[in-house]
Amino acid sequence: MLAVVWRLGGDAGVALFTALVATAGMGFVYAMCAGSVYVRAFSVALGAAAAAVFWSARPQMLSFLLSAVVLYLLYLHKRAGRDRLLLIPLVMLLWVNLHGGFAIGFILLLGAIAGEALGNLLRWGDAEHVVSWAGVRRLVLVTALSAAAVCVNPYGPQMLAYPFRTVGIGALQDFIQEWASPNFHARQMWPFAFLLLAVYAAAGLSRRRLDWTDLVLTAGTAFLALTAARNIAVFAVVATPVLTRHVDAILDERGWQVRPQAAARGAMRWVNLALLVLILLGAALKVTGELAPRAVKQAQEAALPVRAAAWLSAARPEGKMFNSYNWGGYLMFAVPDYPVYVDGRTDLYDDAFLRVFLNTWRGLPGWEETLKAYDIGFVVIESGGLMANAMRHDAGWAVAYEDEQAVVFVRAETNP
Repeated sequence: MLAVVWRLGGDAGVALFTALVATAGMGFVYAMCAGSVYVRAFSVALGAAAAAVFWSARPQMLSFLLSAVVLYLLYLHKRAGRDRLLLIPLVMLLWVNLHGGFAIGFILLLGAIAGEALGNLLRWGDAEHVVSWAGVRRLVLVTALSAAAVCVNPYGPQMLAYPFRTVGIGALQDFIQEWASPNFHARQMWPFAFLLLAVYAAAGLSRRRLDWTDLVLTAGTAFLALTAARNIAVFAVVATPVLTRHVDAILDERGWQVRPQAAARGAMRWVNLALLVLILLGAALKVTGELAPRAVKQAQEAALPVRAAAWLSAARPEGKMFNSYNWGGYLMFAVPDYPVYVDGRTDLYDDAFLRVFLNTWRGLPGWEETLKAYDIGFVVIESGGLMANAMRHDAGWAVAYEDEQAVVFVRAETNP
């Protein structure tokens, strides 16, 4: 899908597609929110700022959208009296064939089942919207149908074990940034912290009792987000509607509700029109500036070995390639004639292989044996990394290309 988008629109097309998917996901979140347009708008803005750390031009964006769709269908069943649960297995069928994040759908389903069961057993909380035992049984049935739907993929039932296999790759939690706990010293993590604090502060200050399903899902996804930063977006999808329900209750208890006018009149209409034009103009300038070819090229050169890849295409060094994990995806795209040693699809490599790679990439004793075992002819890594420092002191390797970002080592006897 992304390849088709790229062929049609290039880098700008992929960026706009990513923005469209993110906006669609937040659209479903907005539809689940309560309160006035102001409460919903500000809450969704905060939720989007928190989820944005996850947004990038990767297939995982489809998991973000579909997680919002599944939660919206659960919302309709619980709070709107509209049973559309049988659409969930169809969503899961689509999801499993788009991205491995389909496990999020089961997390939401199981959280809803647990929350509604607690609501029926304890009868404490938002009793008005507790799903009956018959409704809980229907949720269980839909979950079973979803599990069956997930089996309809090229790998069959074994795909059900895929999420457990991925989580079982210890190298992910130990070394991959998005699988690590959030670093709250980084400002891009602050919206997540604000959303986390806001949702529980609002629930505590509101006289409205916290619904059991809301509690299970927000607490569960908060735990997942605090364990691995890549789960922050799931928490944002779940927590934003919960925040609005309790903020709206707080405002209603104090009589602070602000209702928008049905329609602007007179001078206000022209003021609104002028503001809308300014917003659209500013957005257009921002988008065109960010997606201008020169800006895209600068962004790529700042994060990727663009010049090193160009050198590889021109010099054509002999042998197999060893490369940095973070650059594998780009090198597959930029230098397709050279198979990469590793890339970000960790599930294809598994834990043992990734640990060998990481020990080699860090220049630990034994790195030379790894390169010999895989018959590596040249190495593309960070110029200031530990492995680069070790290779500079090894007579068997020579620097063939280097810039401030990347260095290419070739075996000394084959140095062009």
